[in-house]
Amino acid sequence: MALNRVTLSQFRNHRATQLDGTARFNLLVGENGAGKTNVLEALSLLAPGRGLRRAALPEISAKDGDGGFAVSANLGDAVTLGTGATADRPNRRVVQVNGAVAPAVRLGEWLSVGWLTPAMDRLFAEGAGARRRFLDRLVLALEPGHARNAAKLEGALRERNRLLSDQAEPDPQWLEALELQLAEAGALVAQARIRLVARLGEALVILPEGPFARPALQLIPGGPATADELAAALAASRRRDRAAQRTLVGPHRDELAVTMAGKDQAAAECSTGEQKAMLIAITLAHAGLLDPERPGVLLLDEVAAHLDPVRREALFERLRTGSAQVWLTGTERAPFEAIAGEAATWRVSEGLAEPL
Repeated sequence: MALNRVTLSQFRNHRATQLDGTARFNLLVGENGAGKTNVLEALSLLAPGRGLRRAALPEISAKDGDGGFAVSANLGDAVTLGTGATADRPNRRVVQVNGAVAPAVRLGEWLSVGWLTPAMDRLFAEGAGARRRFLDRLVLALEPGHARNAAKLEGALRERNRLLSDQAEPDPQWLEALELQLAEAGALVAQARIRLVARLGEALVILPEGPFARPALQLIPGGPATADELAAALAASRRRDRAAQRTLVGPHRDELAVTMAGKDQAAAECSTGEQKAMLIAITLAHAGLLDPERPGVLLLDEVAAHLDPVRREALFERLRTGSAQVWLTGTERAPFEAIAGEAATWRVSEGLAEPL
């Protein structure tokens, strides 16, 4: 199954855009600022989370609209996924599956969505939080239940931090109960990340040599990965955490360390070209892990334009062997000649998409 009949309403500069007749490869061509990335962002919102730009909902609605927006797509012939916000409640996300309201985490049960954008070129130079979000998105594409566990962890962590920052001494029994919840969810999140990094490492090792730099991945834990051990660590850290007014141990402090295997050099110290190549290698390795029985979508924003012909052809060939539907953007069609006969193509201009 693949996405088809993608509809955007009042979404950024797209007043009313519909894309029909999709294919395995889908190409959006147009000038900078035409609205190509906006289409990819809309598709990224068909997964749990805040999408590829991590934008607040009111930022997404068309500037001259009523404050609401909508995105929908058919998944095969039997399922319609939709998300958006209404004009009267622009800060509340609404999700629907076949017209019935559903929690956002349900989207992950239907569809795996991954992306690579120019903004991610800074991933190795940013703080650890950006890499944790990247890692969790990769986990979610393989394990839909990760979204629910991560939400429970975030909620328990937020409540524990609130208690620790209160002037009054927290009730020990309440704090213990909260720590047990945090430890249970945190262990599930930590173990899912460990599994993902191990599987990615195995996939990266067997990828063909070149033309993309091969990264080596290591998860540096922020705390124990079992519920009992994490609960004990939280209890032992209460005095220190209360002084800091935040929780200093747990999976919310995990770090994804990436090195360029051939040079044994930290990714942050590599050239921008090497960093880009490692991101592409990770994305391709991850795409190879997707369950072919569960629909997958891969969003690649302005990726091909920055690759030489050899690497472009290698990218397209590896994408052909995967199971995901691929959406690509570019300012011109020339870099995509190798897939021209396979791709559904639209020219995007001022928020309008015209089939080519």
